[in-house]
Amino acid sequence: MTVLVSACLLGLNCKYTGGNNYSDKLAEYLKDKVVIAVCPEVMGGLPTPRVPSEIVDGIVMNRQGKSVDREFRLGTERIMQAIEQTKIDLAILQPRSPSCGVGKVYDGTFSGRLTDGMGIFAQRLQEAGIPAVTVEWLEDKKEGRENGNTPV
Repeated sequence: MTVLVSACLLGLNCKYTGGNNYSDKLAEYLKDKVVIAVCPEVMGGLPTPRVPSEIVDGIVMNRQGKSVDREFRLGTERIMQAIEQTKIDLAILQPRSPSCGVGKVYDGTFSGRLTDGMGIFAQRLQEAGIPAVTVEWLEDKKEGRENGNTPV
């Protein structure tokens, strides 16, 4: 099984803060899988750390009001090109992110509120028929819950 994973979840310091979102549960789940780590934001040329971004009216904007949509989309397309000959069975992504959010993303007000939606990369994966979930899926799976966090 080949799994595409948000690099921050594997401990790579590519999060906008300069840190990561390492997940022990994810590391355990991935032990017997082929893993491809990706960060669309870094692949698009954005630095780490960077100004936080959210999707505002369909465009990725940073908190300072600058569009970073081009970088998000460029990173997404670079990854899609890199994996086009690889069968990806599942993508496990960082929740709520403007690139990797699945089902819920921050609402564009930089207030911490969520709205229904998909990050730029997650949406592209869905269009390509690659099932994507957030890392929270592992907790739901472990607990036997179905909280709407099923592969889309």
